[in-house]
Amino acid sequence: MMKIVIKSAAIIFSLLLTACGGKEEKKKDDFNINREKTKTEKPAETAPTTSAIPASKRVDLENKGVGPVTSVTLAPDIDQALAKKGEEVYTQMCLACHKTDKKFIGPAPTGILKRRSPEWVMNMILNPEVMIKEDPLAKELMAEFNGAPMANQGLTEDQARSVLEFFRTLE
Repeated sequence: MMKIVIKSAAIIFSLLLTACGGKEEKKKDDFNINREKTKTEKPAETAPTTSAIPASKRVDLENKGVGPVTSVTLAPDIDQALAKKGEEVYTQMCLACHKTDKKFIGPAPTGILKRRSPEWVMNMILNPEVMIKEDPLAKELMAEFNGAPMANQGLTEDQARSVLEFFRTLE
């Protein structure tokens, strides 16, 4: 009985091999695609552009960003009470991603007002989703910081202004 099962299995296996093999597909000669490589010329070497400087280090004091803030007037002296409120908001809402003096998940705010306009900073705080979509510098910052977008913390304009005043103390 065992020999019959083995012989039957061998015959079935042989039939399967011959049924699956031996088919050749003939190529049709009536359809050909001939592709030629196109030559692309490299642009001439030029002086380094601003994009050679990381976005976090680049200075752009003219850009006001995209959002509700179009004008901010900073007094010559820092409003210490407002800065203290801003530090409290920053500690509660921003510290998880931003260390004051070093790169972390997001850029460090120390010296930010030497690189960005007050309006840009406030618009980034208040309107990060739109800034990342529409502001070229915000897009570059997101790319520089591994694609981590800034979260909208839902701050009011007054809270954002107090955070801005706190940033003035970090110069």
